[in-house]
Amino acid sequence: MKYFSTALSTVLLLASFHSYNVSAFSLVKTTTRPSLAVTRRSSSAVSGQHFISKKTQNVLHSDTSTTALHTIRVGIVGGGTVGGGICEILTKKADYLSQLCSNDILVKSICVRDLSKKRDFGIPEGCTITDDASSIVNADDIDIVVEVMGGTTKAKDVVFQALSNGKHVVTANKALIADCLGEIEDHIRSVNAGKSAEETIQFKYEAAVCGGIPIIHSLQSDYPGDEITMIAGIINGCTNFMLTAMDRDGLTYDGALAEASKLGYAEADPTLDVGGFDARSKLKILMRLAYGIDVDEKNIPCRGIQELTSTDYDYAKSLGGTIKLLGVAERVGDKVSGFVSPCYIASTDSLSSVSDATNALEISSSNLQRTTYIGQGAGRFPTANSCVNDIASIARGNRSVSPFNPSSAFKFVQQYDSVFYLRLKYKDQIGITRQCGEICEKYGVSIHSILQNPRSSKSDDSFVIVTEKVSNTNMKKVVAELEGLDWVQGPAFWMPVLRPDWI
Repeated sequence: MKYFSTALSTVLLLASFHSYNVSAFSLVKTTTRPSLAVTRRSSSAVSGQHFISKKTQNVLHSDTSTTALHTIRVGIVGGGTVGGGICEILTKKADYLSQLCSNDILVKSICVRDLSKKRDFGIPEGCTITDDASSIVNADDIDIVVEVMGGTTKAKDVVFQALSNGKHVVTANKALIADCLGEIEDHIRSVNAGKSAEETIQFKYEAAVCGGIPIIHSLQSDYPGDEITMIAGIINGCTNFMLTAMDRDGLTYDGALAEASKLGYAEADPTLDVGGFDARSKLKILMRLAYGIDVDEKNIPCRGIQELTSTDYDYAKSLGGTIKLLGVAERVGDKVSGFVSPCYIASTDSLSSVSDATNALEISSSNLQRTTYIGQGAGRFPTANSCVNDIASIARGNRSVSPFNPSSAFKFVQQYDSVFYLRLKYKDQIGITRQCGEICEKYGVSIHSILQNPRSSKSDDSFVIVTEKVSNTNMKKVVAELEGLDWVQGPAFWMPVLRPDWI
């Protein structure tokens, strides 16, 4: 297993940011800065948009040891947890970022919901506080708009208007991107039409998926010569915290949710997290980057953790593993499948040991085989750190024509093959095993094993069927017919096994 950290690679690269002249016999350090185009914006009276004029470009040549720094002005829409974190990092790292980017980065304005509310972060010197987002989006002296207000209505207006006005955009809004990915891509293409690569308006969103883990940048930069075959990840911190508490600490679902709420991991309405919908939004974005397909979120099969019980963890332990909520996408030939669901994971699997609110994503590919990214998926500074990285990338002059990688002709399908775990609560009677076997045979589902742990009371009567590798379509038919039998008590619970070769 290869453990990989793009963040570490970046630190090592930056540590050697000065260039070196290398000969066969010597290593001579030079103090020159790398060539970088630094720009000022000018206003177009014809289009009403801002653009980067070639006449206003100031190039820092590699043979110049001293150059004047220019200021990149940032407007932040959203002065909450993440917005405050961005201000704190930019203030703390101001001198370093100036040297790194050959530009000063200044927070010019912050838009907040309530002007009277006391802030839990220091307001940068010279920064104005407003409750009018349009004053940032339409300001002539703002170069980068950072959207961290959340939601998909007002946030969409902010993002689209900023792009139309020729401003770079940095966002942490996964819901907006997942909901409007195609529109965003078309709009970026429109505002950049006719521009050179150096003039293109940038849209960056590293913080939108897995918070502080640089997975977006990695998928954009590290796999052009590779082919990604599978993505599997723990991409929601709240549910991973809850499932860890159920597994390790023996809490019930309700107890784990209460603890997550107490510590701030769960929202007042936790539906997006516990229902798997937050993970589904992230998986959609990852699938676009990895496979070049824009899938309607509603078409991605999604099952949350509400039906999981301590009984399932008892069986998982007896099988030698645990249960995690995963987002999974896999390409087979020209077809791509994807789903969000609790999954059984063997204890030997790297994802099984990822605990609490930590996120982890495993990328399987032809050249690199398995690469695992692990880190903090949410929180003030992990999320703000990714936003600052995007701001710094723009300030350094890094440019990308498309933020979502090229599209492809791959086709998304809802059907996928897996080994499945099926738990049934039952009322004891003769013929249960026979009926299970007949129904499974009817739909071509081969049974690998049937398990029954010692029961503490009749109300806890349940058993588990582990299948051979079958399609989820056939599995649904089996479950539907079993649930109609008189001895089955309540809904059945079923989930895929992450590695079909586990049995």
